[in-house]
Amino acid sequence: MHTINRRKLLKGATALALTGLMRGRAQGSKLKVGFIALTDAAPVIMAQEWGLYKKHGLEVEVTKEASWPTTRDHLLNGEIVAAHCLFSLPISVYLGIGGPAGRVLPIGMVLNNNGQAITLSQQDFGGKVGFKDLEGARKAILAKKAEGRPLTFAMTFPGGTHDMWLRYWLGACGVNPVRDVKIIPVPPPQMVANMSVGNMDGYCVGEPWNGVAVREGIGFTALATQDIWKHHPEKALVFNNEFFSRRRDEAKALAKAVLEACRLLDQPAARREAAKVIAQRPYVNAPAEVIDARLQGVYELGGGLGRKNYTDDMMLFYRGGQTTFPRKAHAIWFMAQYRRWGLVKEAPDYEKVAESLVRQDFYLEVARELKIPIPNDDMQPLTGFIDGVVFDPKNPEASLARYKVREL
Repeated sequence: MHTINRRKLLKGATALALTGLMRGRAQGSKLKVGFIALTDAAPVIMAQEWGLYKKHGLEVEVTKEASWPTTRDHLLNGEIVAAHCLFSLPISVYLGIGGPAGRVLPIGMVLNNNGQAITLSQQDFGGKVGFKDLEGARKAILAKKAEGRPLTFAMTFPGGTHDMWLRYWLGACGVNPVRDVKIIPVPPPQMVANMSVGNMDGYCVGEPWNGVAVREGIGFTALATQDIWKHHPEKALVFNNEFFSRRRDEAKALAKAVLEACRLLDQPAARREAAKVIAQRPYVNAPAEVIDARLQGVYELGGGLGRKNYTDDMMLFYRGGQTTFPRKAHAIWFMAQYRRWGLVKEAPDYEKVAESLVRQDFYLEVARELKIPIPNDDMQPLTGFIDGVVFDPKNPEASLARYKVREL
């Protein structure tokens, strides 16, 4: 009996020691923050490269994620505490479009406006569609449908930002994305390779994968997403809910580091430096000159369309605090687009969902401590769309009636 008791004692002591060791590792381990190989991951990456996480007392490891579904899963299971993420991914997941319905992924801040694009295949559209040519695109797309060979377009995640920009553009062209074409999801870094082997005829994605298609002569830039909606929200800093709730101070420190990186990245010299850094293999793994050009607003369009220079509406990370403020109106707009295209059948509780996911209370704490200006325009009508529609976030269902092309 004495021997058994001694064994129990030793086993208990070992368990206690292991528990203590694990706790120590948890407290001393690095926080993992995910990103996808895209130019607009720059705030998360450069916060590391510029030592901003350490400045705010954090040990961080930035981890390259394979796709947006992988990012979603790692956020939900806590493998990463935060991520560079599509602004609308948490909304899509919560509503059960792109993940398990009802799961909360808090949106802490916006990382950038603008800077995505729609790339069309040179083979299918070359010589038929000009820059921002909605009528040319409509004719080319519907001609293929009439031949019994509807075209395939790719985006990056169901209900994600690129999914909505693609559908919005098609609708503005007079094409119904539900009936007239096929839409498939493809991870951003795989877009160019998939188009080169004919898996799709066009795609919407972030940079540099539009610029790379032009460089390789595979596709041309039909328009940038700032041409669809000037200063639209794009990526966000999204958190694992448990980390966000239980480790608020660390979440705030993380957001402060990223917010400071956003502020720096609107300076041309910082952009040039960032282009060289994020071009490297561990990050985006693409030509630095392609990343740099579009970061500076210089778009070689390809397809014989020449060059377009964006001045006040290139990819923007800060915009005097206008960019980084997360707006509930933007979340409501995405939900209304889900309704428009039949991705949700019933009207969601727009304001309740926006309130649950867009954590302005958190952002306001962080911004005030950094003395970042805070906009006061949330819930005002949204304008600047390519089709001229004005969207009222206070009456989203009525706003849906203004679209000529819709599914509902």
